[in-house]
Amino acid sequence: MTKSGKNNGLTDVEGIMVGHYTSLSAASGVTVILCKAGAVGGVDVRGSAPGTRETDLLAPVNLVEKVQGIVLCGGSVFGLSAADGVVTWLAQLGCGFPLAEGKVAPIVPSAALFDLGRGKDYVPPIRQEWGIRACESASTGPVPVGCVGAGTGAVSGTIKGGVGSASELLASGMTVAALVAVNSLGSVINRTTGLPWEVHLEVAGEFGSEGRRSVKLPLATAPAPPSNTTLGVIATNAALTKAQAQKIAQMAHDGLARAIRPAHTMFDGDTIFCMATGEHNLKDSEGFFSVPMAEAMNEIGRAAADCMSRAIVRAVLDAHSMGKISAFRDLQSL
Repeated sequence: MTKSGKNNGLTDVEGIMVGHYTSLSAASGVTVILCKAGAVGGVDVRGSAPGTRETDLLAPVNLVEKVQGIVLCGGSVFGLSAADGVVTWLAQLGCGFPLAEGKVAPIVPSAALFDLGRGKDYVPPIRQEWGIRACESASTGPVPVGCVGAGTGAVSGTIKGGVGSASELLASGMTVAALVAVNSLGSVINRTTGLPWEVHLEVAGEFGSEGRRSVKLPLATAPAPPSNTTLGVIATNAALTKAQAQKIAQMAHDGLARAIRPAHTMFDGDTIFCMATGEHNLKDSEGFFSVPMAEAMNEIGRAAADCMSRAIVRAVLDAHSMGKISAFRDLQSL
């Protein structure tokens, strides 16, 4: 029987903190995922319209092993400036890659989604302060979901998107969790049934009565390309190498593609990061044809994909209507 962690979110991985800065007037925001002690990082970018910062350093062949934070933001290319504030905030705490004279360089890979034109001004006034304020709000408690942080102005298909999170406790003692900001061209809802594509993955009634309600989706309208992108983070307390973290990020995209159809389109910059805190060592597989740690990696990757799907469903179910964009909860039942 699948079990989630206490918070059913990314913060079920010890050492991980999540914070948001939300501007309803700008219909945009910033979500930060912090690990002050550092976590081995990986990333996989599959959308064709990504907006990213410092993702190349996560390649397994490159020097830096650990990240101190991840930033997910609205504002497209303009939103990436929020990462400057997160770097400044972490540097003041002494968290980062060690430099000379006692200085550090915080490693904060970032990715942006497209939510321009959904608030008071076409370009939301994202700046360093938004990143700092997101850090100041970060905690190890339950992760706020719905129309918060990077998901504030998000749209999923023809309905409101948002932020979602979910976790799973593995029999091995490891924890795997996901956080996602859903701003997708594709739909989380099966138009034929009116239910989320991956509703069957529900754990302990997490989707509530809304998750069992069939709805009538609004008619599709032509997108204003590029106007999408789903961003996610997988966290685990497993001890992974950078190559293994990258592999888990790759496998998590399976959960994204199951829950959002279509995914990884020309108008999406779908990006998933992985953070591994290193508390639990992976066990080697046994047998003549065994590959070291392969079975453990399979289980972590499977859980990462399932948690990503569940987080995506929660993002849509927990969102509320904004402006002319209706949320799932306000749609007519079939």
